[in-house]
Amino acid sequence: MPATAAVLVGAGDIATSGSGDEATAALIASIPGTVFTAGDNAYPDGAAADFARDFAPSWGRFKARIFPAPGNHDYHVSGAPGYYGYFGARAGGPGGYYAYELGGWRIYSLNSEIISPAEVAWLRSDLAAHPTGCVMAYWHHPLFSSGKHGDDASVRPLWDALNAAGAELVINGHDHDYERFAPQTPTGAAAANGIREIIAGTGGAGLRPIASKQPNSEVFNGTTNGVLKLTLSPTGYRWEFVPTAGASFRDSGTGSCH
Repeated sequence: MPATAAVLVGAGDIATSGSGDEATAALIASIPGTVFTAGDNAYPDGAAADFARDFAPSWGRFKARIFPAPGNHDYHVSGAPGYYGYFGARAGGPGGYYAYELGGWRIYSLNSEIISPAEVAWLRSDLAAHPTGCVMAYWHHPLFSSGKHGDDASVRPLWDALNAAGAELVINGHDHDYERFAPQTPTGAAAANGIREIIAGTGGAGLRPIASKQPNSEVFNGTTNGVLKLTLSPTGYRWEFVPTAGASFRDSGTGSCH
């Protein structure tokens, strides 16, 4: 990767009363760069008390580096006041979606818990207004998953918009595992110029085994907490799953922007 490359690192399904979030926070502490979260930031209910008790002492140490996305547990309290109160302006306003630039990429943090027509319209408009060569997005619920929750067709409008704009990557959580898919279309057809989806629901919550392997799934691991490290350049990217101390599972590779 060229000298202009930037690091984006994170995971979803993070802070609980166990020790998993502290173990992944130790990884974040050792990896300089921008931090993302892919939803379910604080269990069990995303309440202010949950953020104060579990998220703040672990991943909260890097709050100034974090660009978050919400998950369903963050919305267990109606309106997700704990999430929006904790992250403030970084939460992206009342809709919970926003975009930013990093490493020559246009990056979208989206709200898959409440996918409104306004969010989809905003995404399409922003993609048209920023015809960047490299595009990625992250949110909580995956369109494709071999884990417990399986595929979630409700997020297809987000995929449709991103696919039409030639996006490269979608990062999700929700299923408590790590899974990498080959590039594919929103309908699940393998395509060299499609979107690669990576699930990194490995931020600290209890992990789960595979449920039903989906087409185009290339790698699955349901036993290792860790973080996904992305190295982004104006022409491509490298992904690396970094496991917590003592674990051996790893996954890495590179891709080019369309």
